[in-house]
Amino acid sequence: MALNSINTNTGALIALQNLNTTATSLQQTQNQISTGLAVSGAADNGAIWDIAQNSRASISSLDSVKQSLQRAQSTVDVAVSAGQTISDILNQIKADVLAGTDNSLDTTSRTALSNTVIALIGQINKIVSNATFNNINLIKTGGTTLSALANAQGTSHLTIAAVSLQVGGTNITFTASTSFSTATQANTLLSLVNTSIINVNAATAKLGTDVNAVTTHLTFISNLQDTLTSGVGNLVDADVAKESAQLTALQTKQQLGIQSLSIANSSKNQLLKLFQ
Repeated sequence: MALNSINTNTGALIALQNLNTTATSLQQTQNQISTGLAVSGAADNGAIWDIAQNSRASISSLDSVKQSLQRAQSTVDVAVSAGQTISDILNQIKADVLAGTDNSLDTTSRTALSNTVIALIGQINKIVSNATFNNINLIKTGGTTLSALANAQGTSHLTIAAVSLQVGGTNITFTASTSFSTATQANTLLSLVNTSIINVNAATAKLGTDVNAVTTHLTFISNLQDTLTSGVGNLVDADVAKESAQLTALQTKQQLGIQSLSIANSSKNQLLKLFQ
């Protein structure tokens, strides 16, 4: 038999405890709906928050990696474009030098061809000197080796070696002052031009392979960042539809708890009737 005490209202205490528990759950659910996060701080779930924060740090760092790779991509694109243009100019030089090897050619015509070749060689040097992006030139003699970030920890880099496409350098073996006035001189230069064409095409092809490598890695980093972002979402995001339904249930439960507390408090009034 329940004790009817005027000092202790057990029913009211139980109703108040249940009402407080409901209010706490209601506040948590409202926070999840308003923020969209099931774990918005360390107090919600310390282990999950820790994992999510570490992933967020990686996601943020990958922005710097992407920017580094994009700069590298643009730098190599400039070098490849310059290399292709130089290759085209070398083909023009070859045609003019080949024409100069003709023994039936008169001196005036051969001189005109030689002057054209000198002008084309000057164009190559101008292209090389202007093939710069972000203060990096990959095709001048002694050019800078490019090093781009490859991971969020900064422990891996994607490197691209410079190649010399400058006249008189490793790949273009004739000099800037090269000219010819006889068929024999033209033949000698033709051999150098043929070798230079092969060298320049190979060097430009290498740069093309390098830019493809940068593009591939940039795509990987973008996909990795998206995957990490999705992973963080899976860890901390709230199921808003589910929490919305839970909110309705808790609000109803809260109203019922208030009514239950009111009933428990009014039960003491029944004891007064015993003394009437």
